Amino acid sequence: MNDTALAFEELESLRAPLTRYCYRLLGSAADTDDAVQETLIRAAHNADRYDPARARLTTWVHRIATNICIDLLRSAQRRALAVDLGPASEGGDLGAPLPPERFVEPMPDRRLFGAEDPGEVAVERETVRLAFIALLQTLPPRQRAALVLREILSFSARETAEILDTTVAAVNSSLQRARVALQTDRPEPADVFDPADADQRELLRRYVTAFESHDVAGLTALLREDAATSMPPFAWWIRGGKRIAALIGDSEACAGDRLVPTAVNGSAGFGQYRPDNEGRLAPFAVILVELRDRRISESVTFLGSGERFAEFGLPDHPDR
Repeated sequence: MNDTALAFEELESLRAPLTRYCYRLLGSAADTDDAVQETLIRAAHNADRYDPARARLTTWVHRIATNICIDLLRSAQRRALAVDLGPASEGGDLGAPLPPERFVEPMPDRRLFGAEDPGEVAVERETVRLAFIALLQTLPPRQRAALVLREILSFSARETAEILDTTVAAVNSSLQRARVALQTDRPEPADVFDPADADQRELLRRYVTAFESHDVAGLTALLREDAATSMPPFAWWIRGGKRIAALIGDSEACAGDRLVPTAVNGSAGFGQYRPDNEGRLAPFAVILVELRDRRISESVTFLGSGERFAEFGLPDHPDR
């Protein structure tokens, strides 16, 4: 194996951890892919500048990625969830859509986890929850990076200072401010999603059955009284299990739709398929579902995400 091939393989092996890092900073799947690709291109182009005596390769490459992400964030609006943009809606009128870049985008689990130990995976799930990613976006970019590098990715204070081109004291100060900011606005707790949990699987199976059959009573029984639902790119959202159940059950738009399980941001999820003009089920939307106290506490339907089904391991056309 020649040095060029080895260098390429070493850099390519960092694509997955860079994806996990950049997504937490950017909250956008598309921007993450662009940032990671640009990072690897710059690293390869400047490989002769890397000195292994001064830093680990991953530290050097994360410094490049950080600069790229911060540049992207300078001109970007803060991404958020619909529930962060205003009070709950009173009716079913969605209003006008907002630009897609106003919202945090979903990511499939298989692109977000680096740990194999079940205990470590459970901790990672909390740091990729959609609500947590949205909360990260409220931090200034450098505070955001310091928090992710130190507390989630476990870089040392010295390495983090090297990545951020600052001092250890400045890193510790940024980290402390980030912790305080997050503690004042933590997202509501959720049950840790475990695909192997038989009770969770049964709850989700019943939800699918009730959703597909427009069973208002069945949906009401599965939803928490304070459940919320939203549909990016609309700022619209509503709260209340009974209201959500009635909305789904009474909507003719969902007639014939089918849900196929997937995993989104460490939570349960579905690909929602809708009959096309020929009656064939076609990708419609990715749905994220969070559980709390063994009931559905929140759902987010990402309208317009049908083109991303392959990323989530979802087929183009499911078997009926």
